[in-house]
Amino acid sequence: MSQKVHFIAIGGAVMHNLAMALHKKGYLVTGSDDEIYEPSRTRLGKLNILPAEDGWFPEKIHAGLDAIILGMHARKDNPELAKAQQLGLKIYSYPEYIYQQSTDKQRVVIAGSHGKTSITSMILHVLKVNQRKFDYLVGAQIEGFETMVQLTDDAPVIVVEGDEYFTSPTDPRPKFLHYHPHMALISGIAWDHVNVYPTWESYVHQFEQLAEAMPKSGVLIFDETDDMLDIIGQNERPDVQKIPYQAHQSHIVKGQTFLITQDFGDVPLLVFGEHNLKNINGALAVCNKLGVTDEQFYRAIQTFKGAANRLELLGKNAETIMYKDFAHAPSKVEATTAAVKAQFDDRRLIACVELHTFSSLSKDFLYLYENKLNPADVAVVFYSPHTLEMKRLEPITPQDVRQAFGRPSLQVFTDSADLQAFLLAQNYHKTNLLMMSSGTFGGTNLKELAQKILARD
Repeated sequence: MSQKVHFIAIGGAVMHNLAMALHKKGYLVTGSDDEIYEPSRTRLGKLNILPAEDGWFPEKIHAGLDAIILGMHARKDNPELAKAQQLGLKIYSYPEYIYQQSTDKQRVVIAGSHGKTSITSMILHVLKVNQRKFDYLVGAQIEGFETMVQLTDDAPVIVVEGDEYFTSPTDPRPKFLHYHPHMALISGIAWDHVNVYPTWESYVHQFEQLAEAMPKSGVLIFDETDDMLDIIGQNERPDVQKIPYQAHQSHIVKGQTFLITQDFGDVPLLVFGEHNLKNINGALAVCNKLGVTDEQFYRAIQTFKGAANRLELLGKNAETIMYKDFAHAPSKVEATTAAVKAQFDDRRLIACVELHTFSSLSKDFLYLYENKLNPADVAVVFYSPHTLEMKRLEPITPQDVRQAFGRPSLQVFTDSADLQAFLLAQNYHKTNLLMMSSGTFGGTNLKELAQKILARD
């Protein structure tokens, strides 16, 4: 008999990918959501597991279901959840369910405030190139992978991107604790999401819990250049192996980064930046522990193009290269801006960041952006007053933003048309453009903008 699984809030990024993975396993999958956006809607529709209509329908919940998977988007008083509780059905968050599906596998969890998607993606790419069997959960679409989640019966290992945010509406613990990893990598700790963890101490505590929960014979891999993480990582834990790492040695030749290795010469990369050199060494440590040799790793990493929205190329010509990046938190903005400037140090850099998340639009958090855009020759910030209203946050002014960034020359825009007009008016002779956001710059079509800019040169 096929397992029958119902998803409450099936439209989420991981939730719909998990639904697709279970459908592929032959499970009977149903689901509900009050709003489903693209690409979730189309992808679920192709498999005939898209809900017939939006909304919550308690009648979908019945005693014949083997499991309910509860998404973060649902509320505590969700009527389908109430019905499932009333019937005494097994209710899982998606991290709990992933664990249930992988109790007999070696579990590897990649955590950290930044870099976890890239490191997970690197590991998956290397394992795939070397024809290893593995399951996975990753937080972005990767080239060569149909879904963000894969669950099979025969893979001996599962690699999971584990985040530190709440597990579900009924469980405030961080997701990564539910995976019970045999091997964990923590890439760095930089306070973000003040709406979830209002103090630095409460945020750091989540990673301390992960480190302390490592089992005997476990492996803890961590970025030793992160001062707080180095303290956590170096704590004595009986029978837990600790592996510190830092950025891989490299050099840049004509805008391309090469890894410096003793045994294999210079290894060319398609990605760049100090943060990615750290990510590569973290991924190498994990892959070595999974039985991948250095030679196999270096051969595979040469063809790694990066995860979606991570320094993604929008277009280029002889004078200009345009990138978009998911960077929005202060540490990510700083790392990404510095990476692009260092990679092309003979060119000007126009760097534009959108303040879009709850944290980045909070007056109490804004000061953490001080000096983060300093590597850029022209620094630009965009935010939408409407987004502030929607998040019920105190209004901020362009002057508040300039003061917080510590840059009087900072260009600040609150209207997307004005932002586009400014960017189109710039001189792009030997100049690159970097657009950083977890949003859309007020609905700006970045590919169209890139085409207009690049067509003029």
